[in-house]
Amino acid sequence: MIKKNNSNILSKLLLFFLFYNFIFAHGVSESTVNAMTNASFIGFIYFGAEHMVTGYDHILFLIGVVFFLTNYLDIFKFITAFTIAHCVTLIFATFFGITANAYLIDAIIAFSVMYKGFENLDGFKKLFSKNPPNLISMVFIFGLIHGFGLSTKLQEVAVISNINLSLSQILSFNIGVELGQILVLLIIFPLLLMIRGKFFDKVSKVSNWGLIIAGIFLLIYQLNGFFTKHNHYKVNGNKIEINNQEKHHKHEDSPNHQHLHNHNDSHSHEHD
Repeated sequence: MIKKNNSNILSKLLLFFLFYNFIFAHGVSESTVNAMTNASFIGFIYFGAEHMVTGYDHILFLIGVVFFLTNYLDIFKFITAFTIAHCVTLIFATFFGITANAYLIDAIIAFSVMYKGFENLDGFKKLFSKNPPNLISMVFIFGLIHGFGLSTKLQEVAVISNINLSLSQILSFNIGVELGQILVLLIIFPLLLMIRGKFFDKVSKVSNWGLIIAGIFLLIYQLNGFFTKHNHYKVNGNKIEINNQEKHHKHEDSPNHQHLHNHNDSHSHEHD
């Protein structure tokens, strides 16, 4: 009875962690944007770690990757593949100003969460009667996409903060991302080990279905953002989508904006 109660408690903790970051919005706050304007290299490390720890999409994918892993060598292989991949695109894309629509990138990341939950539920064999693609290869490919998403976010903040990112700042942010990832894994992995036992099959089904459902909601959310948000900044000739409504409202309330508004009203009055 005690074991059953402990298993139920741990499964609830895991599910809470699974959806915690999904419930609370993941993004870059205006205070963070302002702080990054004059941030030191240590500050960029902090911002990178903060972004990973609050990154619900990255965390959900990591949960899916390590869900069934118990061998430390396997964990090292998969996490190394994911880390190398997202370091490559984060550093390369940011340094050379390569961008894409942030909502579309995040939609692909949402798909990666759905994919991992589906693969964990043995969906390929059940639906297609075939083995899934090589897992390390898929983790590496999705890692490239996750890194591109991180790069897009960093470049958005740089545009808003009027920062010309140096290579050292990019590397500092990347170091922070890796430290944040380690922190997340230090929380996730012990929880996963603790729920293994008699009720693990039931918990795994519920948790991985949770990944699929969370991925679907994230996908819908990102696609909705893609079709409804139209604010862009330009970086090196490429458009970067920005969702910074607080800054937009402040701009509307600024004296220059009011002066322009009054001037237009006056001009319209003269025509009347």
